[in-house]
Amino acid sequence: MSSRRTRSVLAAASALSVFALAACSGGGTSSDGGGAQASSDAKIKVVASTDVWGSVVSAVGGDKVEVKSIIHDPSADPHSYETTADDALAAKGAQLLLSNGGGYDEFFGKLTEQAATAKKLVAYDIAATGDENEHVWYDLPGVDKIADQIATQLGELQPASKQQFADNATAFKTKVDALEKRLEELGATHPGTKVVVTEPVAHYLLESAKITDATPKAFSDAVENDTDVPADAVSAYKQLIATKQVKALINNEQTVTPLTQDVVKQAKEAGIGVVGVTETLPAGVTDYIGWMTAEVDELAGALK
Repeated sequence: MSSRRTRSVLAAASALSVFALAACSGGGTSSDGGGAQASSDAKIKVVASTDVWGSVVSAVGGDKVEVKSIIHDPSADPHSYETTADDALAAKGAQLLLSNGGGYDEFFGKLTEQAATAKKLVAYDIAATGDENEHVWYDLPGVDKIADQIATQLGELQPASKQQFADNATAFKTKVDALEKRLEELGATHPGTKVVVTEPVAHYLLESAKITDATPKAFSDAVENDTDVPADAVSAYKQLIATKQVKALINNEQTVTPLTQDVVKQAKEAGIGVVGVTETLPAGVTDYIGWMTAEVDELAGALK
């Protein structure tokens, strides 16, 4: 059983009580959903579905934004999160809402209903990868596009700070592009490299490095969907490790099962590098660039 389903569930209110409390808070709505402009000295209120996107908003908005991330605990699961009354009130007062989309954070749909006047951005739609994998925060070119859209929307909300938002986005993208270049160089240095994954979370990161994910599809699909992994898929996966046909194992540290623990142990015993990745910011980390840099560093180290 995947810990995706056994992680501690945060205290939640029913959807009915969430909506009722938000409605009782009052406040007008606008039919155009364009959001109200903020004065140059007021902070723009932004609500993001996870702290990953909250950190990107903070990088672009700087001291001009007040960001609330609904999921900000590494043990919380966006797939099963239940919104609370506090979440609904925050969304109702927000001027900009940013979700991941792609089926990843469906809980956020309830919150957007509470924010009739807010601007709304969906990262998956902006990245437009053409891929069904929803973990688009690992798609670095896509993150560039999202940063630009954040800057544009913030600039509309606070025109006096428009240039500052654009400059912040440019500085942020320069760092993102440097990471993308490192991944491309990593792929060039290690051509034909194969890895296995416990779950296809870092799919886009591997694509950028032109690293082949050799994981039997039935294995990663079963782990991601919290179903039993077929025995033949387990056998094929372990054979790739035992015969050292792969250079590393990429492990989603937020989905832990006896099987994932077993294959991680096998990889370490075989001298194959294990790279830990996560779906939200690790505890104590608030900076997207710092987080991504650490993961790229770990991947580079495992391939040496």
